[in-house]
Amino acid sequence: MGDVAEKLKGYTVIKEGEAEILMHASNSVFFNKAQVNNRDMSIAILRTFIAKRQEEHAAILDKKRKLEEMVLEGTSGSILEEEAMAPHVEETNGGRDMPLNQSVEGEEDNSQEPRNMKWKGPRELKAPKVLEALAASGLRALRYAREVDGIGQVIALDNDKASVEACKKNIQFNGSLACSKVEAHLADARVYMLTHPKEFDVVDLDPYGSPSVFLDSAVQSVADGGILMCTATDMAVLCGGSGEVCYSKYGSYPVKGKYCHEMALRILLASIESHANRYKRYIVPILSVHMDFYIRVFVRIFTSASEIKNTPLKLSYVYQCVGCDSFHLQSVGRVVSKNNSMKPAPGFGPVVPQQCSHCGKKYNMGGPIWSAPMHNQEWVLSILASVKAMKERYPAYEKITAVLTTVSEELHDIPLFLSLHNLCATLKCTSPSAVMFRSAVINAGYRISGSHVNPLGLKSDAPMDVIWDIMRCWVNSHPIRAQPPDHSGTVILSKEPTLQANFARAAASLSKAQVKKVKRFLPNPERHWGPKVRAGRQITSKHSSLLGPQSLNESHNREEDEGIEGNGAASSEQSAEGEANEHNISKRQKTDDALASEP
Repeated sequence: MGDVAEKLKGYTVIKEGEAEILMHASNSVFFNKAQVNNRDMSIAILRTFIAKRQEEHAAILDKKRKLEEMVLEGTSGSILEEEAMAPHVEETNGGRDMPLNQSVEGEEDNSQEPRNMKWKGPRELKAPKVLEALAASGLRALRYAREVDGIGQVIALDNDKASVEACKKNIQFNGSLACSKVEAHLADARVYMLTHPKEFDVVDLDPYGSPSVFLDSAVQSVADGGILMCTATDMAVLCGGSGEVCYSKYGSYPVKGKYCHEMALRILLASIESHANRYKRYIVPILSVHMDFYIRVFVRIFTSASEIKNTPLKLSYVYQCVGCDSFHLQSVGRVVSKNNSMKPAPGFGPVVPQQCSHCGKKYNMGGPIWSAPMHNQEWVLSILASVKAMKERYPAYEKITAVLTTVSEELHDIPLFLSLHNLCATLKCTSPSAVMFRSAVINAGYRISGSHVNPLGLKSDAPMDVIWDIMRCWVNSHPIRAQPPDHSGTVILSKEPTLQANFARAAASLSKAQVKKVKRFLPNPERHWGPKVRAGRQITSKHSSLLGPQSLNESHNREEDEGIEGNGAASSEQSAEGEANEHNISKRQKTDDALASEP
Protein backbone atom coordinates (compact mmCIF):
# COMPACT_ATOMS: atom_id res chain seq x y z
CA MET A 1 0.00 0.00 0.00
CA GLY A 2 2.85 2.34 0.82
CA ASP A 3 4.41 1.85 -2.62
CA VAL A 4 1.08 2.55 -4.34
CA ALA A 5 0.53 5.67 -2.27
CA GLU A 6 4.04 6.85 -3.09
CA LYS A 7 3.49 6.30 -6.84
CA LEU A 8 0.18 8.19 -6.75
CA LYS A 9 1.62 11.11 -4.81
CA GLY A 10 0.85 14.32 -6.65
CA TYR A 11 -1.73 12.59 -8.90
CA THR A 12 -5.50 12.60 -8.88
CA VAL A 13 -7.41 9.54 -10.11
CA ILE A 14 -10.19 10.59 -12.49
CA LYS A 15 -12.84 8.03 -13.40
CA GLU A 16 -15.10 8.48 -16.43
CA GLY A 17 -17.19 5.61 -17.69
CA GLU A 18 -15.12 2.45 -17.26
CA ALA A 19 -11.75 4.17 -17.66
CA GLU A 20 -9.52 5.75 -15.04
CA ILE A 21 -6.64 8.13 -15.59
CA LEU A 22 -3.98 9.75 -13.44
CA MET A 23 -3.82 13.53 -13.65
CA HIS A 24 -0.89 15.43 -12.19
CA ALA A 25 -1.58 18.62 -10.29
CA SER A 26 0.84 20.56 -12.51
CA ASN A 27 -1.67 20.66 -15.42
CA SER A 28 1.12 19.40 -17.72
CA VAL A 29 -1.39 17.27 -19.68
CA PHE A 30 -4.71 18.67 -20.87
CA PHE A 31 -7.97 17.29 -19.49
CA ASN A 32 -11.39 18.90 -19.82
CA LYS A 33 -14.21 17.53 -17.70
CA ALA A 34 -16.80 19.29 -19.87
CA GLN A 35 -15.84 17.09 -22.83
CA VAL A 36 -17.58 14.10 -21.20
CA ASN A 37 -20.54 14.98 -23.46
CA ASN A 38 -18.24 14.83 -26.47
CA ARG A 39 -16.74 11.49 -25.47
CA ASP A 40 -20.11 9.91 -24.68
CA MET A 41 -21.57 11.02 -28.00
CA SER A 42 -18.52 9.59 -29.81
CA ILE A 43 -18.89 6.25 -28.06
CA ALA A 44 -22.59 6.13 -29.00
CA ILE A 45 -21.72 6.85 -32.65
CA LEU A 46 -18.95 4.25 -32.63
CA ARG A 47 -21.23 1.53 -31.26
CA THR A 48 -23.84 2.25 -33.93
CA PHE A 49 -21.14 2.41 -36.62
CA ILE A 50 -19.90 -1.07 -35.73
CA ALA A 51 -23.46 -2.46 -35.85
CA LYS A 52 -24.26 -0.72 -39.17
CA ARG A 53 -20.95 -1.82 -40.63
CA GLN A 54 -21.75 -5.46 -39.88
CA GLU A 55 -25.22 -5.09 -41.43
CA GLU A 56 -23.76 -3.57 -44.60
CA HIS A 57 -21.12 -6.28 -44.80
CA ALA A 58 -23.76 -9.00 -44.39
CA ALA A 59 -25.84 -7.39 -47.15
CA ILE A 60 -22.81 -7.35 -49.48
CA LEU A 61 -22.09 -11.04 -48.82
CA ASP A 62 -25.74 -12.00 -49.31
CA LYS A 63 -25.94 -10.17 -52.62
CA LYS A 64 -22.69 -11.71 -53.89
CA ARG A 65 -23.77 -15.16 -52.77
CA LYS A 66 -27.06 -14.91 -54.65
CA LEU A 67 -25.23 -13.66 -57.72
CA GLU A 68 -22.81 -16.58 -57.65
CA GLU A 69 -25.66 -19.05 -57.28
CA MET A 70 -27.37 -17.60 -60.32
CA VAL A 71 -24.11 -17.80 -62.30
CA LEU A 72 -23.58 -21.43 -61.29
CA GLU A 73 -27.15 -22.34 -62.22
CA GLY A 74 -26.61 -20.88 -65.68
CA THR A 75 -29.49 -18.42 -65.37
CA SER A 76 -27.44 -15.28 -65.65
CA GLY A 77 -27.55 -13.15 -68.77
CA SER A 78 -25.17 -10.50 -69.98
CA ILE A 79 -26.50 -8.00 -67.43
CA LEU A 80 -25.76 -10.32 -64.53
CA GLU A 81 -22.31 -11.11 -65.88
CA GLU A 82 -21.50 -7.40 -66.14
CA GLU A 83 -22.71 -6.92 -62.58
CA ALA A 84 -20.53 -9.79 -61.39
CA MET A 85 -17.47 -8.29 -63.07
CA ALA A 86 -18.06 -4.77 -61.74
CA PRO A 87 -16.87 -3.78 -58.26
CA HIS A 88 -19.77 -3.80 -55.84
CA VAL A 89 -21.21 -0.50 -54.69
CA GLU A 90 -24.20 0.31 -52.54
CA GLU A 91 -26.62 3.20 -52.65
CA THR A 92 -26.60 4.92 -49.29
CA ASN A 93 -27.94 8.31 -48.30
CA GLY A 94 -28.09 9.47 -51.89
CA GLY A 95 -24.51 8.52 -52.73
CA ARG A 96 -22.67 5.50 -54.09
CA ASP A 97 -20.63 3.91 -51.34
CA MET A 98 -17.59 1.71 -51.89
CA PRO A 99 -17.26 -1.59 -49.99
CA LEU A 100 -16.05 -1.58 -46.41
CA ASN A 101 -12.63 -2.85 -45.35
CA GLN A 102 -12.80 -6.62 -45.26
CA SER A 103 -10.38 -9.51 -45.06
CA VAL A 104 -10.66 -12.82 -46.94
CA GLU A 105 -9.89 -15.91 -44.93
CA GLY A 106 -8.31 -18.73 -46.91
CA GLU A 107 -8.41 -16.82 -50.19
CA GLU A 108 -6.12 -14.37 -51.95
CA ASP A 109 -7.30 -11.64 -54.27
CA ASN A 110 -6.68 -12.92 -57.79
CA SER A 111 -8.03 -11.08 -60.81
CA GLN A 112 -7.45 -14.16 -63.02
CA GLU A 113 -9.79 -16.27 -60.89
CA PRO A 114 -12.94 -17.52 -62.70
CA ARG A 115 -15.93 -15.38 -61.82
CA ASN A 116 -18.13 -18.40 -61.09
CA MET A 117 -15.68 -19.97 -58.67
CA LYS A 118 -17.04 -20.47 -55.15
CA TRP A 119 -15.32 -18.86 -52.17
CA LYS A 120 -12.94 -21.20 -50.41
CA GLY A 121 -13.78 -19.70 -47.03
CA PRO A 122 -16.09 -17.15 -45.42
CA ARG A 123 -15.25 -13.50 -45.80
CA GLU A 124 -14.72 -11.91 -42.36
CA LEU A 125 -14.94 -8.30 -41.36
CA LYS A 126 -11.94 -6.98 -39.49
CA ALA A 127 -12.50 -5.27 -36.15
CA PRO A 128 -12.43 -1.50 -36.78
CA LYS A 129 -9.09 0.17 -36.25
CA VAL A 130 -9.27 3.55 -34.48
CA LEU A 131 -6.89 6.50 -34.50
CA GLU A 132 -7.11 9.17 -31.83
CA ALA A 133 -4.90 11.77 -33.44
CA LEU A 134 -4.58 14.12 -30.44
CA ALA A 135 -4.68 11.90 -27.39
CA ALA A 136 -3.36 14.06 -24.47
CA SER A 137 -4.11 11.91 -21.38
CA GLY A 138 -5.49 9.08 -23.52
CA LEU A 139 -8.86 9.03 -21.73
CA ARG A 140 -10.86 8.90 -24.96
CA ALA A 141 -8.78 6.04 -26.41
CA LEU A 142 -9.08 4.10 -23.14
CA ARG A 143 -12.85 4.52 -23.08
CA TYR A 144 -13.10 3.32 -26.67
CA ALA A 145 -11.06 0.21 -25.85
CA ARG A 146 -12.86 -0.64 -22.61
CA GLU A 147 -16.45 0.32 -23.43
CA VAL A 148 -17.05 -0.37 -27.15
CA ASP A 149 -17.65 -4.04 -27.92
CA GLY A 150 -16.05 -5.26 -31.13
CA ILE A 151 -13.45 -2.50 -31.26
CA GLY A 152 -10.04 -3.36 -32.68
CA GLN A 153 -6.71 -1.65 -32.17
CA VAL A 154 -6.72 1.94 -30.88
CA ILE A 155 -3.74 4.15 -31.72
CA ALA A 156 -3.27 7.19 -29.48
CA LEU A 157 -0.97 9.93 -30.85
CA ASP A 158 0.46 13.11 -29.42
CA ASN A 159 3.51 15.23 -30.24
CA ASP A 160 4.07 16.20 -26.60
CA LYS A 161 6.41 13.93 -24.62
CA ALA A 162 4.67 14.59 -21.30
CA SER A 163 1.31 13.65 -22.83
CA VAL A 164 2.63 10.41 -24.35
CA GLU A 165 4.27 9.43 -21.05
CA ALA A 166 1.03 10.16 -19.22
CA CYS A 167 -0.92 8.19 -21.80
CA LYS A 168 1.34 5.15 -21.45
CA LYS A 169 1.04 5.36 -17.68
CA ASN A 170 -2.75 5.49 -17.96
CA ILE A 171 -2.79 2.50 -20.30
CA GLN A 172 -0.88 0.46 -17.70
CA PHE A 173 -3.16 1.79 -14.96
CA ASN A 174 -6.25 0.45 -16.80
CA GLY A 175 -5.13 -3.16 -16.89
CA SER A 176 -4.56 -5.92 -19.42
CA LEU A 177 -7.50 -5.12 -21.74
CA ALA A 178 -6.26 -1.58 -22.29
CA CYS A 179 -2.68 -2.79 -22.72
CA SER A 180 -3.73 -5.28 -25.41
CA LYS A 181 -5.74 -2.78 -27.44
CA VAL A 182 -4.30 0.71 -26.95
CA GLU A 183 -0.92 1.92 -28.20
CA ALA A 184 0.55 5.35 -27.51
CA HIS A 185 3.04 6.96 -29.91
CA LEU A 186 4.96 10.22 -29.96
CA ALA A 187 4.31 11.59 -33.45
CA ASP A 188 3.01 14.50 -35.42
CA ALA A 189 -0.58 13.51 -36.26
CA ARG A 190 -0.40 15.09 -39.72
CA VAL A 191 2.69 13.11 -40.74
CA TYR A 192 1.38 9.88 -39.19
CA MET A 193 -1.95 10.09 -41.03
CA LEU A 194 -0.26 10.90 -44.33
CA THR A 195 1.97 7.84 -44.01
CA HIS A 196 -0.98 5.54 -43.19
CA PRO A 197 -3.46 6.15 -46.06
CA LYS A 198 -6.87 4.47 -45.82
CA GLU A 199 -5.70 2.45 -42.83
CA PHE A 200 -8.15 3.49 -40.11
CA ASP A 201 -11.85 2.77 -39.97
CA VAL A 202 -12.29 5.57 -37.42
CA VAL A 203 -10.25 8.76 -37.12
CA ASP A 204 -10.99 11.05 -34.17
CA LEU A 205 -9.84 14.69 -34.27
CA ASP A 206 -10.43 16.69 -31.11
CA PRO A 207 -7.86 19.51 -31.08
CA TYR A 208 -7.53 22.45 -28.72
CA GLY A 209 -8.81 25.02 -31.23
CA SER A 210 -9.14 24.64 -34.99
CA PRO A 211 -8.88 21.25 -36.77
CA SER A 212 -8.14 22.89 -40.14
CA VAL A 213 -4.44 21.90 -40.27
CA PHE A 214 -5.32 18.22 -39.76
CA LEU A 215 -8.16 17.85 -42.27
CA ASP A 216 -6.10 17.21 -45.40
CA SER A 217 -4.21 14.28 -43.89
CA ALA A 218 -7.25 13.01 -41.95
CA VAL A 219 -9.43 12.49 -45.05
CA GLN A 220 -6.63 10.42 -46.59
CA SER A 221 -6.16 8.12 -43.61
CA VAL A 222 -9.82 7.03 -43.31
CA ALA A 223 -10.66 3.71 -44.98
CA ASP A 224 -13.48 3.57 -47.55
CA GLY A 225 -16.73 3.58 -45.63
CA GLY A 226 -14.90 4.66 -42.49
CA ILE A 227 -15.88 7.51 -40.23
CA LEU A 228 -14.18 10.81 -39.38
CA MET A 229 -15.07 12.45 -36.06
CA CYS A 230 -14.02 16.09 -35.91
CA THR A 231 -14.34 18.79 -33.23
CA ALA A 232 -13.79 22.54 -33.61
CA THR A 233 -13.64 24.84 -30.59
CA ASP A 234 -12.64 28.06 -32.38
CA MET A 235 -16.22 29.32 -32.32
CA ALA A 236 -15.33 33.02 -32.38
CA VAL A 237 -13.73 32.45 -35.79
CA LEU A 238 -16.43 30.18 -37.19
CA CYS A 239 -19.32 32.35 -35.99
CA GLY A 240 -18.20 35.55 -37.70
CA GLY A 241 -15.96 37.26 -35.14
CA SER A 242 -13.02 37.10 -37.55
CA GLY A 243 -14.41 36.37 -40.99
CA GLU A 244 -11.10 36.72 -42.80
CA VAL A 245 -9.46 34.23 -40.42
CA CYS A 246 -12.30 31.78 -41.01
CA TYR A 247 -11.83 32.10 -44.75
CA SER A 248 -8.09 31.46 -44.46
CA LYS A 249 -8.65 28.34 -42.34
CA TYR A 250 -11.82 26.85 -43.78
CA GLY A 251 -12.27 28.48 -47.20
CA SER A 252 -15.61 30.00 -46.25
CA TYR A 253 -16.74 33.41 -45.04
CA PRO A 254 -19.21 33.46 -42.12
CA VAL A 255 -22.00 36.00 -41.70
CA LYS A 256 -23.41 37.03 -38.35
CA GLY A 257 -26.89 35.81 -37.53
CA LYS A 258 -28.78 33.85 -34.89
CA TYR A 259 -27.99 30.74 -36.92
CA CYS A 260 -24.21 31.33 -36.59
CA HIS A 261 -23.56 28.05 -34.75
CA GLU A 262 -25.36 26.01 -37.37
CA MET A 263 -23.49 27.94 -40.05
CA ALA A 264 -20.27 26.98 -38.22
CA LEU A 265 -21.24 23.31 -38.56
CA ARG A 266 -21.95 23.75 -42.25
CA ILE A 267 -18.67 25.61 -42.83
CA LEU A 268 -16.74 22.75 -41.23
CA LEU A 269 -18.61 20.16 -43.35
CA ALA A 270 -17.90 22.14 -46.52
CA SER A 271 -14.21 22.34 -45.58
CA ILE A 272 -13.97 18.58 -44.98
CA GLU A 273 -15.71 17.91 -48.30
CA SER A 274 -13.28 20.25 -50.07
CA HIS A 275 -10.26 18.41 -48.65
CA ALA A 276 -11.79 15.02 -49.51
CA ASN A 277 -12.58 16.00 -53.11
CA ARG A 278 -8.89 16.57 -53.82
CA TYR A 279 -8.37 12.83 -53.44
CA LYS A 280 -11.52 11.72 -55.33
CA ARG A 281 -13.36 11.24 -52.07
CA TYR A 282 -16.57 12.65 -50.64
CA ILE A 283 -18.38 12.76 -47.30
CA VAL A 284 -21.78 11.57 -46.07
CA PRO A 285 -22.70 13.31 -42.78
CA ILE A 286 -24.13 11.11 -40.03
CA LEU A 287 -24.54 13.64 -37.24
CA SER A 288 -23.48 17.26 -36.78
CA VAL A 289 -24.04 18.87 -33.40
CA HIS A 290 -23.35 22.04 -31.49
CA MET A 291 -22.85 21.31 -27.79
CA ASP A 292 -21.60 23.53 -24.99
CA PHE A 293 -18.74 25.62 -26.44
CA TYR A 294 -17.83 23.59 -29.55
CA ILE A 295 -19.15 21.86 -32.65
CA ARG A 296 -18.68 18.21 -33.52
CA VAL A 297 -19.30 16.44 -36.85
CA PHE A 298 -19.38 12.74 -37.70
CA VAL A 299 -19.01 11.94 -41.40
CA ARG A 300 -18.39 8.81 -43.43
CA ILE A 301 -15.85 9.03 -46.24
CA PHE A 302 -16.08 7.20 -49.56
CA THR A 303 -14.10 7.18 -52.79
CA SER A 304 -15.81 7.89 -56.10
CA ALA A 305 -14.52 10.05 -58.95
CA SER A 306 -18.04 10.40 -60.36
CA GLU A 307 -19.77 11.27 -57.10
CA ILE A 308 -17.55 14.28 -56.40
CA LYS A 309 -19.05 15.95 -59.46
CA ASN A 310 -22.19 16.43 -57.36
CA THR A 311 -20.39 18.43 -54.67
CA PRO A 312 -21.47 21.85 -56.05
CA LEU A 313 -25.08 20.73 -55.56
CA LYS A 314 -24.41 20.39 -51.83
CA LEU A 315 -22.88 23.86 -51.36
CA SER A 316 -24.53 27.28 -51.24
CA TYR A 317 -23.73 30.93 -50.66
CA VAL A 318 -25.72 32.83 -48.03
CA TYR A 319 -27.14 36.33 -48.47
CA GLN A 320 -27.98 37.89 -45.09
CA CYS A 321 -29.83 41.22 -44.94
CA VAL A 322 -28.17 43.74 -42.62
CA GLY A 323 -31.50 45.39 -41.76
CA CYS A 324 -33.80 42.45 -41.02
CA ASP A 325 -33.60 38.69 -40.51
CA SER A 326 -34.20 37.79 -44.16
CA PHE A 327 -31.65 35.39 -45.61
CA HIS A 328 -31.46 33.55 -48.92
CA LEU A 329 -29.32 30.70 -50.23
CA GLN A 330 -27.78 30.47 -53.69
CA SER A 331 -26.64 27.00 -54.75
CA VAL A 332 -23.17 26.74 -56.24
CA GLY A 333 -24.37 24.17 -58.78
CA ARG A 334 -27.51 22.74 -60.34
CA VAL A 335 -28.53 19.76 -62.45
CA VAL A 336 -29.78 19.97 -66.03
CA SER A 337 -31.40 17.24 -68.10
CA LYS A 338 -29.70 16.53 -71.42
CA ASN A 339 -30.35 13.58 -73.74
CA ASN A 340 -32.11 11.57 -71.02
CA SER A 341 -29.20 12.11 -68.64
CA MET A 342 -28.53 14.45 -65.75
CA LYS A 343 -25.56 16.77 -66.02
CA PRO A 344 -24.14 19.18 -63.39
CA ALA A 345 -24.07 22.85 -64.34
CA PRO A 346 -23.28 26.18 -62.62
CA GLY A 347 -26.01 27.54 -60.36
CA PHE A 348 -28.20 30.45 -61.44
CA GLY A 349 -27.75 33.81 -59.75
CA PRO A 350 -28.09 36.19 -58.23
CA VAL A 351 -31.05 35.07 -56.13
CA VAL A 352 -31.46 38.49 -54.52
CA PRO A 353 -31.43 42.08 -55.79
CA GLN A 354 -28.92 44.69 -54.59
CA GLN A 355 -31.38 45.80 -51.88
CA CYS A 356 -33.56 43.67 -49.63
CA SER A 357 -37.08 43.47 -51.07
CA HIS A 358 -38.51 43.54 -47.53
CA CYS A 359 -36.66 46.38 -45.76
CA GLY A 360 -34.55 48.03 -48.48
CA LYS A 361 -31.16 47.40 -46.82
CA LYS A 362 -28.04 45.77 -48.29
CA TYR A 363 -27.02 42.12 -48.11
CA ASN A 364 -23.88 40.57 -46.67
CA MET A 365 -22.71 37.50 -48.57
CA GLY A 366 -21.12 34.49 -46.86
CA GLY A 367 -20.15 30.95 -47.69
CA PRO A 368 -19.94 28.64 -49.37
CA ILE A 369 -21.51 26.39 -46.74
CA TRP A 370 -22.76 22.81 -46.76
CA SER A 371 -26.47 23.13 -47.63
CA ALA A 372 -27.30 19.42 -47.99
CA PRO A 373 -28.60 17.51 -44.92
CA MET A 374 -26.05 17.45 -42.11
CA HIS A 375 -27.71 14.51 -40.30
CA ASN A 376 -28.82 11.04 -41.34
CA GLN A 377 -32.23 10.43 -39.77
CA GLU A 378 -31.89 6.64 -39.80
CA TRP A 379 -28.57 6.83 -37.99
CA VAL A 380 -29.84 9.40 -35.48
CA LEU A 381 -32.79 7.21 -34.50
CA SER A 382 -30.54 4.14 -34.23
CA ILE A 383 -28.04 6.01 -32.06
CA LEU A 384 -30.81 7.33 -29.82
CA ALA A 385 -32.34 3.85 -29.39
CA SER A 386 -28.90 2.38 -28.60
CA VAL A 387 -28.16 5.06 -26.01
CA LYS A 388 -31.50 4.52 -24.26
CA ALA A 389 -30.89 0.78 -24.18
CA MET A 390 -27.51 1.30 -22.44
CA LYS A 391 -28.42 4.21 -20.19
CA GLU A 392 -26.18 3.17 -17.29
CA ARG A 393 -23.04 3.16 -19.49
CA TYR A 394 -23.18 6.85 -20.37
CA PRO A 395 -22.08 9.37 -17.69
CA ALA A 396 -23.63 12.17 -19.77
CA TYR A 397 -26.79 10.25 -20.66
CA GLU A 398 -29.21 13.12 -19.99
CA LYS A 399 -27.27 15.56 -22.17
CA ILE A 400 -26.70 13.37 -25.20
CA THR A 401 -30.27 12.01 -25.23
CA ALA A 402 -31.57 15.59 -25.08
CA VAL A 403 -29.38 16.59 -28.05
CA LEU A 404 -30.23 13.47 -30.08
CA THR A 405 -33.95 13.86 -29.39
CA THR A 406 -33.91 17.45 -30.63
CA VAL A 407 -31.83 16.52 -33.68
CA SER A 408 -34.25 13.71 -34.56
CA GLU A 409 -37.11 16.24 -34.77
CA GLU A 410 -35.32 18.78 -36.95
CA LEU A 411 -36.15 19.35 -40.61
CA HIS A 412 -32.91 17.92 -42.00
CA ASP A 413 -33.37 19.30 -45.51
CA ILE A 414 -33.68 22.94 -44.36
CA PRO A 415 -30.39 24.83 -43.91
CA LEU A 416 -30.17 27.49 -41.16
CA PHE A 417 -33.09 28.84 -39.14
CA LEU A 418 -35.00 31.92 -37.99
CA SER A 419 -35.38 33.36 -34.50
CA LEU A 420 -38.92 34.41 -33.56
CA HIS A 421 -37.56 36.87 -31.00
CA ASN A 422 -35.35 38.49 -33.63
CA LEU A 423 -38.28 38.87 -36.02
CA CYS A 424 -40.22 40.64 -33.27
CA ALA A 425 -37.21 42.79 -32.35
CA THR A 426 -37.02 43.99 -35.97
CA LEU A 427 -40.69 45.01 -35.92
CA LYS A 428 -40.60 46.27 -32.30
CA CYS A 429 -43.68 44.20 -31.47
CA THR A 430 -44.68 41.77 -28.76
CA SER A 431 -43.94 38.16 -29.59
CA PRO A 432 -46.57 35.55 -30.40
CA SER A 433 -46.08 32.25 -28.62
CA ALA A 434 -44.00 29.69 -30.45
CA VAL A 435 -47.08 27.47 -30.76
CA MET A 436 -49.07 30.26 -32.43
CA PHE A 437 -46.29 31.08 -34.88
CA ARG A 438 -45.71 27.42 -35.73
CA SER A 439 -49.45 26.97 -36.24
CA ALA A 440 -49.60 29.94 -38.62
CA VAL A 441 -46.79 28.48 -40.72
CA ILE A 442 -48.37 25.00 -40.77
CA ASN A 443 -51.82 26.42 -41.61
CA ALA A 444 -50.20 28.26 -44.54
CA GLY A 445 -49.13 24.88 -45.95
CA TYR A 446 -45.48 24.80 -44.90
CA ARG A 447 -43.33 22.72 -42.54
CA ILE A 448 -41.63 23.98 -39.39
CA SER A 449 -39.48 22.50 -36.61
CA GLY A 450 -37.10 23.50 -33.86
CA SER A 451 -33.30 23.39 -33.92
CA HIS A 452 -30.91 21.65 -31.54
CA VAL A 453 -28.54 24.61 -31.91
CA ASN A 454 -30.85 27.23 -30.38
CA PRO A 455 -33.97 26.75 -28.20
CA LEU A 456 -35.57 29.72 -29.99
CA GLY A 457 -34.55 28.63 -33.50
CA LEU A 458 -37.24 27.70 -36.02
CA LYS A 459 -36.49 25.82 -39.25
CA SER A 460 -39.07 26.19 -42.00
CA ASP A 461 -39.42 25.79 -45.74
CA ALA A 462 -41.69 28.84 -45.84
CA PRO A 463 -40.17 31.68 -47.91
CA MET A 464 -39.40 34.99 -46.22
CA ASP A 465 -42.42 36.58 -47.95
CA VAL A 466 -44.71 34.22 -46.04
CA ILE A 467 -42.84 34.72 -42.75
CA TRP A 468 -43.16 38.51 -42.94
CA ASP A 469 -46.83 38.26 -43.98
CA ILE A 470 -47.51 36.21 -40.85
CA MET A 471 -45.76 38.84 -38.74
CA ARG A 472 -47.70 41.65 -40.46
CA CYS A 473 -50.97 39.91 -39.62
CA TRP A 474 -49.81 39.54 -36.02
CA VAL A 475 -48.93 43.24 -35.75
CA ASN A 476 -52.28 44.22 -37.28
CA SER A 477 -54.02 42.57 -34.33
CA HIS A 478 -51.37 43.73 -31.83
CA PRO A 479 -50.58 47.38 -32.73
CA ILE A 480 -47.19 48.90 -31.98
CA ARG A 481 -45.78 52.39 -31.53
CA ALA A 482 -44.81 54.35 -34.61
CA GLN A 483 -41.15 53.99 -35.59
CA PRO A 484 -38.90 56.25 -37.75
CA PRO A 485 -39.76 55.98 -41.47
CA ASP A 486 -36.30 54.62 -42.38
CA HIS A 487 -36.44 51.88 -39.77
CA SER A 488 -36.42 48.34 -41.21
CA GLY A 489 -39.57 47.37 -39.30
CA THR A 490 -41.45 50.42 -40.58
CA VAL A 491 -40.61 49.56 -44.20
CA ILE A 492 -41.70 45.94 -43.71
CA LEU A 493 -45.01 46.90 -42.05
CA SER A 494 -45.79 49.52 -44.70
CA LYS A 495 -46.68 46.70 -47.11
CA GLU A 496 -50.02 44.95 -46.92
CA PRO A 497 -49.89 41.19 -46.35
CA THR A 498 -50.88 39.06 -49.33
CA LEU A 499 -51.38 36.06 -47.05
CA GLN A 500 -53.95 36.13 -44.26
CA ALA A 501 -52.36 34.18 -41.44
CA ASN A 502 -54.38 31.65 -39.47
CA PHE A 503 -53.13 31.42 -35.88
CA ALA A 504 -55.54 28.63 -34.89
CA ARG A 505 -53.61 25.93 -33.11
CA ALA A 506 -52.41 23.20 -35.48
CA ALA A 507 -52.04 19.58 -34.42
CA ALA A 508 -48.35 19.48 -35.40
CA SER A 509 -47.41 22.76 -33.70
CA LEU A 510 -45.72 20.83 -30.88
CA SER A 511 -43.11 18.13 -31.45
CA LYS A 512 -43.50 14.67 -29.92
CA ALA A 513 -40.84 15.50 -27.34
CA GLN A 514 -42.67 18.67 -26.34
CA VAL A 515 -45.97 16.81 -26.04
CA LYS A 516 -44.31 14.18 -23.81
CA LYS A 517 -42.47 16.97 -21.94
CA VAL A 518 -39.08 15.44 -22.68
CA LYS A 519 -36.20 17.72 -21.72
CA ARG A 520 -34.43 18.97 -24.82
CA PHE A 521 -32.18 21.80 -23.57
CA LEU A 522 -30.43 21.15 -20.27
CA PRO A 523 -28.58 23.66 -18.09
CA ASN A 524 -24.88 23.18 -17.40
CA PRO A 525 -24.33 20.58 -14.67
CA GLU A 526 -22.09 22.89 -12.65
CA ARG A 527 -20.69 26.41 -12.55
CA HIS A 528 -17.75 27.37 -14.79
CA TRP A 529 -18.65 24.59 -17.25
CA GLY A 530 -16.66 25.29 -20.36
CA PRO A 531 -13.23 25.23 -22.00
CA LYS A 532 -10.28 24.89 -19.64
CA VAL A 533 -6.77 26.29 -19.64
CA ARG A 534 -4.37 24.83 -22.20
CA ALA A 535 -1.96 22.27 -20.75
CA GLY A 536 1.19 23.78 -19.26
CA ARG A 537 -0.24 27.27 -18.77
CA GLN A 538 -0.09 28.91 -15.37
CA ILE A 539 -3.48 29.59 -13.79
CA THR A 540 -3.92 33.33 -13.13
CA SER A 541 -6.74 35.68 -12.21
CA LYS A 542 -7.86 35.99 -15.83
CA HIS A 543 -8.88 32.30 -15.79
CA SER A 544 -11.32 32.71 -12.89
CA SER A 545 -14.27 33.07 -15.28
CA LEU A 546 -13.43 29.66 -16.78
CA LEU A 547 -12.26 27.73 -13.75
CA GLY A 548 -13.78 29.61 -10.83
CA PRO A 549 -12.11 31.40 -7.89
CA GLN A 550 -11.52 28.05 -6.16
CA SER A 551 -9.00 27.04 -8.83
CA LEU A 552 -6.91 30.13 -8.04
CA ASN A 553 -6.80 29.22 -4.36
CA GLU A 554 -5.83 25.65 -5.18
CA SER A 555 -3.06 26.91 -7.46
CA HIS A 556 -1.62 29.17 -4.74
CA ASN A 557 -1.86 26.42 -2.11
CA ARG A 558 -0.05 24.00 -4.43
CA GLU A 559 2.76 26.50 -4.97
CA GLU A 560 3.09 26.97 -1.19
CA ASP A 561 3.17 23.21 -0.57
CA GLU A 562 5.87 22.74 -3.19
CA GLY A 563 7.91 25.47 -1.52
CA ILE A 564 7.61 23.83 1.93
CA GLU A 565 8.54 20.36 0.66
CA GLY A 566 11.88 21.56 -0.73
CA ASN A 567 15.06 21.77 1.42
CA GLY A 568 18.48 23.39 1.35
CA ALA A 569 19.41 25.31 -1.79
CA ALA A 570 16.54 23.75 -3.71
CA SER A 571 14.08 25.10 -1.14
CA SER A 572 15.57 28.59 -1.37
CA GLU A 573 15.47 28.47 -5.16
CA GLN A 574 11.81 27.35 -5.20
CA SER A 575 10.95 30.03 -2.67
CA ALA A 576 12.62 32.70 -4.82
CA GLU A 577 10.83 31.41 -7.91
CA GLY A 578 7.52 31.42 -6.03
CA GLU A 579 8.02 35.01 -4.94
CA ALA A 580 8.91 36.00 -8.50
CA ASN A 581 5.83 34.25 -9.84
CA GLU A 582 3.61 35.90 -7.23
CA HIS A 583 5.17 39.27 -8.10
CA ASN A 584 4.55 38.65 -11.82
CA ILE A 585 0.96 37.55 -11.17
CA SER A 586 0.36 40.62 -9.01
CA LYS A 587 1.93 42.86 -11.64
CA ARG A 588 -0.15 41.36 -14.43
CA GLN A 589 -3.29 41.59 -12.31
CA LYS A 590 -2.66 45.30 -11.65
CA THR A 591 -2.11 45.84 -15.37
CA ASP A 592 -5.34 43.98 -16.18
CA ASP A 593 -7.24 46.04 -13.60
CA ALA A 594 -5.81 49.26 -15.02
CA LEU A 595 -6.78 48.29 -18.56
CA ALA A 596 -10.25 47.26 -17.43
CA SER A 597 -10.81 50.63 -15.73
CA GLU A 598 -9.99 52.58 -18.91
CA PRO A 599 -13.05 53.91 -20.79
